[in-house]
Amino acid sequence: MKVDMFDFNLPEALIAQTPLEDRSSSRLMVLNKQTGEVRHETFSNLIDYLNPGDCLVLNDTKVLPARLFGIKTDTGAKVEVLLLKQINEDRWETLVKPAKRVKKGTEISFGDGRLKAVCTGTEDHGGRQFEFQYEGIFYEILDSLGKMPLPPYIKEQLEDQDRYQTVYARERGSAAAPTAGLHFTNEILESLKVKGVHVAFITLHVGLGTFRPVSVDSVEDHDMHVEFYRMSEETAALLNQVKKDGGRIISVGTTSTRTLETIARANGGAFLAGNGWTDIFIYPGYEFQAIDGLVTNFHLPMSTLIMLVSALAGREYILHAYETAVQEKYRFFSFGDAMLII
Repeated sequence: MKVDMFDFNLPEALIAQTPLEDRSSSRLMVLNKQTGEVRHETFSNLIDYLNPGDCLVLNDTKVLPARLFGIKTDTGAKVEVLLLKQINEDRWETLVKPAKRVKKGTEISFGDGRLKAVCTGTEDHGGRQFEFQYEGIFYEILDSLGKMPLPPYIKEQLEDQDRYQTVYARERGSAAAPTAGLHFTNEILESLKVKGVHVAFITLHVGLGTFRPVSVDSVEDHDMHVEFYRMSEETAALLNQVKKDGGRIISVGTTSTRTLETIARANGGAFLAGNGWTDIFIYPGYEFQAIDGLVTNFHLPMSTLIMLVSALAGREYILHAYETAVQEKYRFFSFGDAMLII
């Protein structure tokens, strides 16, 4: 299967650079995965498409303000460090710009010395490992000094850092937001519960690999990035009961989808509490075992994410829906509009 089968024309003007003032005022395209029919709604009308007994599954990961700007203590040269993965308490895997200036033993100072980092090693992908030194609580210092690691296609500054967090974010660890969840407000979540729709939470810490372009010609040759996930006993029990009772499981975002499918595949379609690492790659031909529907944003051409939604709704239906979205001037990517595939 060729990667360019998932290409489409996207005018740059449709890439949303800033979030809407009201989260739930985004547009919502509803795609019927059986017929390809498209409807145009507002996100606040999502409740009309969910039934009592259905379950909405949200990723409660919290984005770290992982972009740090510092100086090399020996030369005063400016360096940007992006936290990727915590190896142990004070050691992190990172990306550095400019990387060639940072060798093993290099010390970098952030915030006039409130936080310091010493390079302890290099990674195969050109990254660096750092041991951080500080007094106090690391995450409080990070909240003070760090900036949100916005995707590379967003050029505008984000005035309110919380707009790149979901309203239910609570588990620190992501290098990017699970952006399908950005449309939800506490009021929408409460109205869903009142209707009898279950709301469950899982955790998958989103890595920067989610933005990594597919660099091979054939889909099957792509190596998927690895991300950490966790499911609680409470969520596993609820999802198993929903399935037993004939309700639908609707995942919010591709991250929730990958977590649910990873767990269900390992347990014969059932859900089991636990944590681990997933590199699941979902593309057309994949048989879903966990989800019945998906709330998602509009994705990049030829990305693993558009391949995932094509696996759920069919490539032709997805490309037709995206062509319609372009014609109707939907907003694309992280701060853009939403799609419900059901």
